[in-house]
Order: sequence, then C-alpha cells, then structure tokens
Amino acid sequence: MVAGHLQEKKGYFYMVLSYKDLDGKRKTKWLPTGLLIKGNKKKAEAMLMEARRNFKIISEIEDENILFSDFMLSWLEMMKNNIEVTTYASYSNCVKKRVAPYFKEKKILLKDLQPKHIQAYYQHELNDNKISANTVIHYHANIRKALQYAVKIDMIPSNPADKVERPKKQKFVGSFYDGEEINKLFEVVKNSKIELAVMLAAFYGLRRSEIVGLKWDAIDFNNKSITIKHTVTEVSVEGKVVIIEKDRTKNKASHRTLPLVPQFEDLLLKIKEQQYINRKICKSSYCNEYLKYIYLDEIGQRIKPGYITQHFQIVLAKNNLRKIRFHDLRHSCASLLLANGVRMKEIQEWLGHSDFSTTANIYAHLDYSTKIASANVMVNCLNDKKFSRKVGENLEENTENKKSHIAR
Repeated sequence: MVAGHLQEKKGYFYMVLSYKDLDGKRKTKWLPTGLLIKGNKKKAEAMLMEARRNFKIISEIEDENILFSDFMLSWLEMMKNNIEVTTYASYSNCVKKRVAPYFKEKKILLKDLQPKHIQAYYQHELNDNKISANTVIHYHANIRKALQYAVKIDMIPSNPADKVERPKKQKFVGSFYDGEEINKLFEVVKNSKIELAVMLAAFYGLRRSEIVGLKWDAIDFNNKSITIKHTVTEVSVEGKVVIIEKDRTKNKASHRTLPLVPQFEDLLLKIKEQQYINRKICKSSYCNEYLKYIYLDEIGQRIKPGYITQHFQIVLAKNNLRKIRFHDLRHSCASLLLANGVRMKEIQEWLGHSDFSTTANIYAHLDYSTKIASANVMVNCLNDKKFSRKVGENLEENTENKKSHIAR
C-alpha cells in the first residue's frame, strides 16, 4: 500500500499519494476529494485509506501486446498531473465512459488498431448512441492525441487516427432574448437568489464561472468599474463534483474592466449591506470562508454554479418564459449590442473573447445592419432606375402591406 496524507487547499481536502515508479523515482499524485474541510475530516480520511489501498502504479505503457482500451486508460492516468482539472474531467469522461468500454469489448490490440476500427467507433456513437458530431470530434481529438504519444515512444509506426474521416462540425447557433423578453425576465427574478446572476449575464455578458467567481475586490465603487478577474467552475471528476477556484480568467482577453452602471452599483451595495446583516444574525453559524466573494447565500455559503443553471430553468417554466440556456443570456447581450449599432470589435472586448474571429463566427449571422449598408453601397454604385430606392426605405410600410395581403 502506497503512502499518503491529506492536504488542505482552498477550503477542500486533497489526497496526496507518495510512491516510487518503475524506475525507482519518488513521485507524488494529488487527488481531489471534493470535500470541504469543515466537518469532513473523517470522510476524507476514509477516502484516503481507500485510495492508498486501491492505487496501482501504472507502467510506462511498454507492453507491445497491450489492448488499445488499456493503453487509453494508461495514457489518461499519465496525463492526469500534466493538465488542468477541467481538461482532465473532459478527457476522463471521454475515455472511461465511451472509448475504453467500446474497444475493450472488441479486444483490439494497440499494435493492430486500424483506421477502420476507429471509423466504426465513430459511426457507432453517431448512429447507435445518437451522440452529436461535435462531441465525436472531441473524442477524435483525444484518441488522436493518445495515439500520437504511442507514435512518439515507438509503440506504433504511424497514427491511424490521421487516416480517419472525422464528422463534419455542426455550427451551433444559440438562442437569445430580445429587449422586451430581457426586461420581463428582470421583473420575475427581482429579489430572487438568481437576480444578480441573470443581470450580470444579460447586461455584461458574463460567463457563469465569472459570476460565481466575482469578488468584492473586483468592484471599484470610487472609479465606478467592475473587473472580471476571478472564476469558479464546477466539474465532475470520476463521479465526484469538484469546485475549482482560479484567480485568473478563461483567457487573457477575458480579464477585462467594465463600467459600473448606477443600477448595478445600487444592487451591489444592497447585497453588501445584506451580507453584513446576515453575519450579525447568524453569528458563529455564518460561514466565514467566502467573505471575499459577492455571490453568497444567507449563511455565507458560496452559490454553486449548478444552482444558477437549475433555478434559471425553474424560473422560466414557472413564469411561462421562452426556454433558453443560462449561457444564452450572454448571446442575448451580444445580439442587443449588435442591434443597436455597437461594432463587432467592441462586442469582442465587452464579452472577453480571445480573438475577433471567435466573436465574428458566433454573431456574424445577427449583424444584419452591415448587410443593409453593403446593399446600399451597391445601389449607389449601380446608377439605374431599377435601384433608385435604397434598402430599408419604407420598411415598416412594406411590412404592413405584406401583413394585410396575408390577412386577405
């Protein structure tokens, strides 16, 4: 049984296992428990004992007769300490739940793996399991990356995934609310637990992780600004929900400073005052672990990302509002900005996209105003009576005529 101990980090227990690899080198492995420090020490100790008992030292993938399914699992284990927890969660979900079970049943050796085997797997996911093309593309990326490592260490001569036809990527078009729907939503969430989340997502276009991660040090009441610089995400790692706090954003561009408008200043001051009152009322029962955070419940616990998503759908259903995802409020923000003449470049900076192409690819289909402008340029160029009237002229009159014609 390997050695191990518990380590406290950012309010959670982590298991730290210590062992020697096959080359005799001392190594450590950090494993998340998903347990808060407060009141969970015995549970964490039990998890540690189980982890120490069940931990197996994975060899350096040397067996030439290794099954492809076992190779994928070994590769995943090797990658665990070299990638972000969120990335590992995605890899693990792909390999352990989808790829490995399928190929284990096929009993295909790594050295015998052919493009046709991988292609058949993709067709199985697409046709039998009805998995989306975009998800299968993610699976392809993981398989290809693992096999590239096998090539690197001379286990196979070439990468069979390079000869596979991956599915065509499906362009996702998010739903969005118009101004009237947003105002209606603001009314129904007023004074609710998700009021702040809805307003931040719809007005500033904040991501869910940015909302939950918002701290008081990000609010400058003197200079009237709000800086997006912290995130809190929630991922499932091997069946356990793990909360990940970062004092950095998704990318460099996501770290942005936006103007603090009076409506939000008033709401934030109200929240600050209520937190002070809650601390006085709850006294020792109040959780002091998250005092730096803005989005807390009545006893000082930080609101979980999943809570926002779940209760947003409940609010929509309860008030007969059109169903959209919570993330679609971010799309709604962008569509309202576009509709009111804000340029794509400014929207990129407002939303915190890493590059202009990201914004353009997502929202170009909404930018109809630029198409009207382009059409009018062509009208001006073609000096002909056929093009004497510009695009957009008498638009309301034409619309009414069409409506009356349909009515007849």
